Amino acid sequence: MSAPESDRTAARPGRRHLLRAGTLGVGALGVGAAAVGLDRSRRDPGGSASGQEAESAAAPYGGATVPFHGAHQAGVETPAPASATFLSLDLREDVDRDGVLRMLRLLTDDAARLTRGEPALADTEPELATEPASLTVTAGFGPGLMSRAERTAPEWLAPLPAFGIDELEEQWSDGDLLLQIAAEDPLTVSHAARMLLKDARAFATLRWGQTGFRRSPGVERPGSTMRNLFGQLDGTANPAPGSDRFARTVWIEEGPFAGGTSMVVRRIRMDLDGWDEADRGAREAATGTRQDSGAPLSGGDESTPPDFEKVSANGFPVIGEFSHVRRARGVDDGEHQEIYRRPYNYEHAPAPGSQLLSEAGQVFVSFQADPLAQFLPIQRRLDELDLLNQWTTPIGSAVFAIPPGCAEGEFLGQSVLE
Repeated sequence: MSAPESDRTAARPGRRHLLRAGTLGVGALGVGAAAVGLDRSRRDPGGSASGQEAESAAAPYGGATVPFHGAHQAGVETPAPASATFLSLDLREDVDRDGVLRMLRLLTDDAARLTRGEPALADTEPELATEPASLTVTAGFGPGLMSRAERTAPEWLAPLPAFGIDELEEQWSDGDLLLQIAAEDPLTVSHAARMLLKDARAFATLRWGQTGFRRSPGVERPGSTMRNLFGQLDGTANPAPGSDRFARTVWIEEGPFAGGTSMVVRRIRMDLDGWDEADRGAREAATGTRQDSGAPLSGGDESTPPDFEKVSANGFPVIGEFSHVRRARGVDDGEHQEIYRRPYNYEHAPAPGSQLLSEAGQVFVSFQADPLAQFLPIQRRLDELDLLNQWTTPIGSAVFAIPPGCAEGEFLGQSVLE
């Protein structure tokens, strides 16, 4: 049954109402256009910059590229950008040595294109590839891939031993192939990850994926040490990229993986709610460093070596034996190992009904020439005694061998697998 004519008339907007709405729409558009004009005038106050200069000013990071080919893979010594995705893949049961090599050729070709700001070969969204934003793609091999490729894995390429602090979950651990995809822009990372997963899907399935973030470019001066979600400076003791110390710490010198490195990935849940309850003194006692500057409690600035012999007026060590920095340095064992840390923060919304404010932590990433000689002793000391453990729990763990870089016309891992 139709409504009376009077009701239908009342339901229709009148001409005056439509005209008024149209006027408001034009007004809103005018405000938007004015805002765009104002934004442009801020970037180019004189209004006389060339089109090329204006484009450069509008996108200072989008066009930046990092060379894909070289002696080492990019994404290790390269400054860590703002966004990263880590993908761990398991080879399908029917994939043999030839299948592994075909997969790596596909991945290498598209990774090289994407890092240049070019679409992948079968890219259905090529517009998303034009802003590489310092994109790097780094590949790592697990023991399963080495076995399928009929090559002997290094002794250290195996799961880490169990630690008392671990509560590992299979969904965040191990894998046959690791892809680290990082850039200054999360959209660039997302698109590159999708393209590379398309390349790999006939050969492998996704075992786990983890995303992480750091400060956006331009927020702090280049070279600043990352802050984790506890507010701490994280990675102060890192060797400087490009230095001899970095090369000794990170790059493998001999054997099939010469020019490559090892990669440890640990997903560490951080109890931010519990951390909130600790005062500044308790936090700094746990780490052995000042939260604001990263300086050791013994004095100085972030770069000052800790003085583990210094005592307070009461005769107690200023940097406690239970502190993270002391345990990591190994001073009580007469040992000192180095690794290169390149971690990322992660955070997700808590499960519905949860009392937590956040589900957060760190995708811990370290590179070292030999994890058995470098990473493992550090982790054992932290497992035995580290006050920071009461707020952190490792829930994922994996080790990968990072092959050296490749020249144009080669594929990643070719020098290792052929």
